[in-house]
Amino acid sequence: MPRPALKPVPKPSPTPAKPSAAKAVRRPVASTVTKTIAQTAAPLAPKPARKMRLPPSGPSFVNRELSLLQFNERVLAMAEATSTPLLERLRYVCIVGSNLDEFFEIRVSSLKEQHRLHPTLRGPDGLTAAQALSQVQQQVHDLVKRLYALLNEQLLPSLRAEGIYVHHASEWDDQQRAWAHELFVTEMMPLLTPIALDPAHPFPRVLNKSLNFIVPLAGEDAFGRRASIAVVQAPRALPRIVHMPPEVSGLPDGFILLTSLIRAFAGELFPGMEALGVFQWRVTRNSDLFVDEEEVTNLRLALQGELSQRNFGSAVRLEIDQLTPVHIEQLLQKEFDLTVEDTYRVNGPANVARLMQICQTVDRPDLLFPEFRGPVPKAFAKLPHRPEAIFELISQSDQLLHHPYQSFQPVIDFLTAAATDPGVVAIKQTIYRTGEDSKLMELLLAAARAGKEVTVVVELMARFDEQTNINWAARLEEVGAHVVYGVVGHKTHAKMLLALRREKGGIRRYGHLGTGNYHPRTAMLYTDFGVMTAHPEVCEDMDKVFSQLTGLGARRQLKWLLQSPFSLHDSMIELIRAETAAAKAGQKAIIMAKMNSLLEPKIIAELYAASQAGVKIDLVIRGVCALRAGVPGQSENIRVRSIIGRFLEHSRVFYFYAQGQEKVYLSSADWMDRNFFRRVELAFPVLDSALKRRVIKEAFTLAFKDNTRAWAQQPDGQFARIVSRGKPFSMHEALVELLASK
Repeated sequence: MPRPALKPVPKPSPTPAKPSAAKAVRRPVASTVTKTIAQTAAPLAPKPARKMRLPPSGPSFVNRELSLLQFNERVLAMAEATSTPLLERLRYVCIVGSNLDEFFEIRVSSLKEQHRLHPTLRGPDGLTAAQALSQVQQQVHDLVKRLYALLNEQLLPSLRAEGIYVHHASEWDDQQRAWAHELFVTEMMPLLTPIALDPAHPFPRVLNKSLNFIVPLAGEDAFGRRASIAVVQAPRALPRIVHMPPEVSGLPDGFILLTSLIRAFAGELFPGMEALGVFQWRVTRNSDLFVDEEEVTNLRLALQGELSQRNFGSAVRLEIDQLTPVHIEQLLQKEFDLTVEDTYRVNGPANVARLMQICQTVDRPDLLFPEFRGPVPKAFAKLPHRPEAIFELISQSDQLLHHPYQSFQPVIDFLTAAATDPGVVAIKQTIYRTGEDSKLMELLLAAARAGKEVTVVVELMARFDEQTNINWAARLEEVGAHVVYGVVGHKTHAKMLLALRREKGGIRRYGHLGTGNYHPRTAMLYTDFGVMTAHPEVCEDMDKVFSQLTGLGARRQLKWLLQSPFSLHDSMIELIRAETAAAKAGQKAIIMAKMNSLLEPKIIAELYAASQAGVKIDLVIRGVCALRAGVPGQSENIRVRSIIGRFLEHSRVFYFYAQGQEKVYLSSADWMDRNFFRRVELAFPVLDSALKRRVIKEAFTLAFKDNTRAWAQQPDGQFARIVSRGKPFSMHEALVELLASK
């Protein structure tokens, strides 16, 4: 496909945007209730403009935290659906458990801090932090009950029928008890340190999310002490789930939880005394990191020091065994300064995410989604085995990749070629998340060892990946790569890889821009777009952004790329307003956007104004959505869909009809305050007309046809599942089939 003529998309010349002063709290409306409605995928006809008014049922903005909990309800619905393979249902339960952990570590801790610092401040949803927290806690209590009921009443019995079972101590036969006791005595008991609670033994320091047990005791010890309560902490070195031999289990796949082993035998830790009960508990702590980047001289060293304290932040959640006596519950609440509302009684393992080991251990393909690996696109598959071949392909036309429906291998091949081709003199790449075992990072190390100029912008503050990124940064520095940590106060979230190659006539640039991380494993699970290009001006823009990140100087003017924190927000506003103006003039006007989260108030206000002008707006929002769709007089021309299925929707795509020009951007940025104002992000245009049509179909057309995994937002901010009235259609399945032939 010939490259299009160089006609840059007109952009404003904005001044740097400032963050909204009301960044703090955005809280919504009513508690989430899962609904089921029958809807068709018929397009929404724009309605005439009407004067804006607030909806009678609530404010214009949906609360961020409650919207995030709604997303987790949609994920849990995948576990509840009998059409989902059994082990995958268990996996979705584990995902919800893991999501709730992070929700408390980050979002609930943020609400508590907001309440402490600004108790009277109200967010765009009209709620104070305390009011929002109250609604959040009520909703989480309901969600936790629903999760454990599903686990105990449906999933575990169904798994047992398939020969997969978690053996509870109360059900062990003599052989199983003997085997479990031997395991406890030889492998676990030596690592357990019981701590009595008395004046000489204060309450032990408790790690974030660690498994602990509290044991009420009766009797005297060797010193005549009558300690009434002891704490047993489960070291992280101990496995939380043990695979029982089939000859002992009586089933092909039998498991024992560490919780069951300690409950059964903890009394042996207190010889001569009687254990009156053994109750599991777990505390979740604030895990947000704070590093004063302006006060440190070496961000990596400062962050390493801060990471060691993450496990001991202020407590935000207490999980306890459902049988825990009230006086012990109160003791724990007092110790961690938590309330009854902060306390969650669980009927099963406190950390359900640990059950993921069962999904990973059991060899039952019939209980999983069919194995799928995206094919290598034909254009790359037929390339000869020489490094320069991939550069020749990209020089002829831009190449679009859509993961996981298409393999991530071409990205690895691109970097492999850059690392091995003698003509490549320099490689530049941003790294946000890449994993502990990364082929891409090994290639960068090899390129640096080979004497190429390797520059890597490593984001050390990528939440929960800080230590992994610190380790890679250290290794890269050891081999002579130039490693920088971005810009103080702005996370580098842009995804770009640039190779500079010496060719006849001078240095030519080849680039890859993406919506997702350079992480081969998540590229098999997350949906993301990527473009490989040799477009001279696009690649020059990329080089300018790298120079901004590694050096100092005035803002660089970019011809094609939109960049946060400079031009992206203002450009999106201007593009939305252009559609609004077109609609007011009686012209065709369409906006479509796909992202993970929609939160930024000014963008939402502009979308409301566009809807009132008659612009047809279709949004595909996987997770948090503060906008309310379909509200008469405010957003009746807006549709919002959320797709929850086998793959995690992760790509960001922005479409504007633009009087027939059809401007399409792919981006690393969601429409959130942080992405617009506190991160380095990029949005890049899709210029090739054929690729543009592909993106429109694959991101939007198929999403609004989906009637098996799609949810539609209602005017009250809740999401209701779309039920098929005709032939079932799955966006994910359709893309697997569609891109198999590309």
